[in-house]
Amino acid sequence: MSGRFVRLAEAGRATITLFVDGVPMRSLAGDTLMTAILTARASLRRSEFGGERRAGFCLMGACQDCWIWTEDGNRLRACSTPAVDGARLCTQQPATAWPTLS
Repeated sequence: MSGRFVRLAEAGRATITLFVDGVPMRSLAGDTLMTAILTARASLRRSEFGGERRAGFCLMGACQDCWIWTEDGNRLRACSTPAVDGARLCTQQPATAWPTLS
């Protein structure tokens, strides 16, 4: 699959593996989550308001267009969070993120 970002330099860094929506994805150590995902995919996530594909916008943590989640429900800004080997991420908010009221 072709990604939105194309890596032009620094290809010699160590390789790490992330799991995005349960699918393993290879990236390079030192990448942000946004770079890791968008070098492999055309979009980062779908908008929670209309379903349109989103790829981030400002690339510096101000616009809040790059939110993704860990599998246990923690929200992360993909543009400023470093990719970590073995990270398990979701591009849609997991059901575990909503509290249950009884």
